[in-house]
Amino acid sequence: MLALWPAVRLAPGPHLPVPARYAFAMSARFSAAAGATADTAAVGALSRSLGQIVLQAHAGTGACLLAALALTDRRLAFAALLGAAAANVCAVVAGHAEAAIRDGLAGYNGALAALAAFTFVGDAGTAAALALIAGGASAWLAGPLNRRLARARLGLYSVPCLIATWIWLPLHPGSAPVASAIAAAPLAPHGTPLAAAAHAAAGVLSGLAQTTFASGAVAGLCVLAGLAWSSRRAAAYALGGAALASALELACGASPDAFTAGLAGFNGALAALAVCALGTRATICATMLAAALHLAAVRCGLPALTAPFVLASWSVHAAARRLRARTASSTPSEESIVR
Repeated sequence: MLALWPAVRLAPGPHLPVPARYAFAMSARFSAAAGATADTAAVGALSRSLGQIVLQAHAGTGACLLAALALTDRRLAFAALLGAAAANVCAVVAGHAEAAIRDGLAGYNGALAALAAFTFVGDAGTAAALALIAGGASAWLAGPLNRRLARARLGLYSVPCLIATWIWLPLHPGSAPVASAIAAAPLAPHGTPLAAAAHAAAGVLSGLAQTTFASGAVAGLCVLAGLAWSSRRAAAYALGGAALASALELACGASPDAFTAGLAGFNGALAALAVCALGTRATICATMLAAALHLAAVRCGLPALTAPFVLASWSVHAAARRLRARTASSTPSEESIVR
């Protein structure tokens, strides 16, 4: 339609004089451009909402995560978009900052809540209804929770999604807790060392995939590619976190099936992403703590979801702040050194 406007402007007719038609054509162009810009901004916000699931405000990361979900189940890809859209709309109504919506901070909890609904509810209609309600509720919860956590200098992470999901999860008779089975059975042999290495790599990649409720090594490769697109350092830490958490949980009795499905590694991967800015030692501590908390939740039969990653990240960040404060208070001032 825009390509026709120059021809209309150059061919005056009886309906409008040339200046009026020129002004009308220019206003139509500006309206179309504004609409295209708004559509682009909305798509970018949705993509970054998916990227924020793995703590990356990057549209390319979100696109790779959407591909990982589609490879697992098209319903999951639909759920992520539905939940993110519902959360973003509610965030606009609730008056969240425009920058937070643009960077995906207002939508990722909605996407996670919708993914949880479609993962644990078999009926598509019920799952969609829960996705919309939980996704929107996560946006309303995020505002007050973020303010309170900010005063304690703690990250919001996936807390709104956890609250919204824990409310309905016990009430749905068909839902099963997200917890890997714990067993004392040893790992089954996989023949050659090459086959064992391939199995181990597939399990670690599945742990990356489970950060988005996806599954499988191919989906994990998509998540890894999305992380590398945003930050190769973040991709390396996430992969290392998934590997360390998986190894620790296996050593402590997690079932081989849980490792293969990626349930033993996703909390460790998220914890590593959350604290990697503090350095390697802090990342290792957070990963091991997340794995230990996940194992404890599994043994108690609790639907932990991503709570172990949240608690581990909070603990390590708080410990790092206390350590820095103690170091600063024990360091003598320059004036005292001179004297």
